[in-house]
Amino acid sequence: MKILSIQSAVAYGHVGNSAAVFPLQRIGVEVLPVYTVNFSNHTGYGAWRGPLISPDDVRDVIAGIEDRGVFGSIDVVLSGYQGGEGIGDVIIDAVSRVKAANPSAIYACDPVMGNAKSGCFVAPAIPELLRERVVPVADIITPNQFELGFLTGTDPHTLDETLASADAVRATGPRTVLVTSVERPDREDGTIEMLVADDEGAWIVQTPLLPMKANGSGDVTAALFTAHYRRTGDAADALARTTSSVFDLLERTHLSGERELQLVESQEAYAHPRLQFAVRQVR
Repeated sequence: MKILSIQSAVAYGHVGNSAAVFPLQRIGVEVLPVYTVNFSNHTGYGAWRGPLISPDDVRDVIAGIEDRGVFGSIDVVLSGYQGGEGIGDVIIDAVSRVKAANPSAIYACDPVMGNAKSGCFVAPAIPELLRERVVPVADIITPNQFELGFLTGTDPHTLDETLASADAVRATGPRTVLVTSVERPDREDGTIEMLVADDEGAWIVQTPLLPMKANGSGDVTAALFTAHYRRTGDAADALARTTSSVFDLLERTHLSGERELQLVESQEAYAHPRLQFAVRQVR
């Protein structure tokens, strides 16, 4: 499997491609990383150095990959945080070109906008760009519950509301929706859930809620789920494997006391997930 991953990169820590590439490689995926920024560290520190890469330069790198004649062998285009409107246009164009060369290729979009606690933290134009132009051309999207609400003009909380919102966004284009950070009011205390819906049904999985916030965990989640789902076509299996790997990554990070994901140290969790959490079909 080959994945063209168009995301940010940092030298220190793990977000964007610096979070997604290694776990994908560890499960046997060939990754073609294209960077949209090249920062010293993620912006959560409040200070960073390094350049934003212009949309024209990103487009040029992608064109260079196309010149090598490899678009026909790319199985997935993956994108995450989009720093500006121009990058969205570049990604949409890349998806079109890859699919023209390989009609079986898919596009997986992590529509990063914000979360329920902090609200939107992207440029003002990005949420509308994602909703109106990017998400409709995606095959897989991986929003959190807050982002799912924005994409559909809803405010999902309960399981039924979340399923209805997932169906609403699926009607706009993407057939598979992984909803991360599901916090429904009737769940067990101290837990958090993920839910996936596709044409075959819907499944949910519950894990302990760790007392931490880890930048980059969503990037790992989107990457692993996309790869597992593309490989098997089985949403429940992809959900189980992804949940197992990401929980073990987060638990190791929490126990380490470090701020940055313990990405390399957790590599066995990607290659050999323990499958310790039961996935339950809800539709």
